[in-house]
Amino acid sequence: MLLSKSEYMMFLKHPAWLWLKKHDKAKLPIIDDNTQAVFDAGHLFETYAEQLFPEGVRLGFDDYYEYLSLPERTQRAIKEGAKTIFQGRFEHSQLTFVCDVIQIVDEKTVDLYEIKSSTKVKLEHELDLAFQMIVLELCGNTVRNISVIHVNNEYIKRGDIVPGEFTTIVDITENVKAKRKFTEDNIKAALKVANSEVMPDISPSLAAYGSLKEWLGIYRGLVSVEPESIYDLCVLNTKLLSKFDELKVKKLNEIPSDFPLSGKQKQQVESVKQNRVLIEKEKIRDFLSSLIYPLYFLDYETLGGIVPYFDDLRAYQQLPFQYSLDVLETPDSEIRHFEYLHSDNSNPAEEISKNLKSQIGTTGSILAWSAGFEKSCNTLLGTILTEYKEFYEEVNNRIVDLMIPFSSSWYVDKGFGGSASIKAVLPVLAPELSYKTLGIQEGASAQRLWMEAILYGERNAEKEQILDDLIKYCGLDTLAMVEIYKHLVKLKQS
Repeated sequence: MLLSKSEYMMFLKHPAWLWLKKHDKAKLPIIDDNTQAVFDAGHLFETYAEQLFPEGVRLGFDDYYEYLSLPERTQRAIKEGAKTIFQGRFEHSQLTFVCDVIQIVDEKTVDLYEIKSSTKVKLEHELDLAFQMIVLELCGNTVRNISVIHVNNEYIKRGDIVPGEFTTIVDITENVKAKRKFTEDNIKAALKVANSEVMPDISPSLAAYGSLKEWLGIYRGLVSVEPESIYDLCVLNTKLLSKFDELKVKKLNEIPSDFPLSGKQKQQVESVKQNRVLIEKEKIRDFLSSLIYPLYFLDYETLGGIVPYFDDLRAYQQLPFQYSLDVLETPDSEIRHFEYLHSDNSNPAEEISKNLKSQIGTTGSILAWSAGFEKSCNTLLGTILTEYKEFYEEVNNRIVDLMIPFSSSWYVDKGFGGSASIKAVLPVLAPELSYKTLGIQEGASAQRLWMEAILYGERNAEKEQILDDLIKYCGLDTLAMVEIYKHLVKLKQS
């Protein structure tokens, strides 16, 4: 029973995760298209990081049989004089890993590099590299230097990507070596779990290293979780779950009234216990009274990723390729709808800006949901196109976040499940509208499909359908805001 570094990391996140991987893999979620797109973007970043080592030899594998032969091919490459190897595999007894980059210093001394698409070094990188270090040592090597190569998110693309500027190398040798004993102990524990016939405790309170949300998704597939369970509590963490376990609390209405919760959590629990909507009408009235007609409801869909596609972008920056704009001139007027969707492989900033400026007036409140996102998009557009800088500054000064009554717990319905996202609020306040009937139902898919169809030319046969689906999806985002706003207005008037 081999233990790979990815399986070791599964164990650290939750021991039962590793057990399922080894004994009941069908109960683990499959990799969906959006997750695969993230992996693909990470692999693209690796190709730039590898250019830092121009003499490197890439091994790797495309199928299971090539994976099996990889340790032998790695040793052969070393014997043949390769000084830098990408995607080599090392194996000792039950332990194995595939390295990102290994440099051969001398016969038994190596430097180890891990390529990560994050913008900084994280604890999980140190834990990952500690596993690799131990396997290399068991293979008879001395590991001299250990480093992480990550994204430099201050780098702005202008022309071809410059690998040496797009990447940052951080030496973390001492931090990794300090985790030797911890790693040795956990390797033994992981091997014990992997070889056990009995699945370990699956309690979500045992999830570690930020894996609670992901493990809860797996957990709900293993057991039947009742509605309004403690796992529906907003801003949940494992420390809270451990306390609930001690008290044998399973449902939100069982949480003692004197249990220490945040204000938002208390409101959610009270809504469940009282089985009613909790509304602070005065605060909602004051919020609505601050709005100035005409009202503009604005939503962007954006392109983005690890490797900037267009000039003037940094890693992970989100650049709009589409917007939907609904306008309410007066409280009693009909909605006027505007939209723009960029449909060719060119930077959409100019066309987005030109169209938006012609359609959004110079007075009136601009409503967005989780408005910080729209504001950041506007700031980016104004930075790229300096002639629109003043326009976007004025737009940002007028933006109001329609999520505030919900994120501030002025309106709490147990049906929101503790969330203030528009996809949680809309089905409760306007159930006649639904994302579930759409061809595109969430932002990650909107971004991926547009980029595949327009930038990468991968979906020519589906292109027109994707564009149509994008218009419907983005349009529903603004229509949803209009209906939620109208619902709040009725409260104000009651």
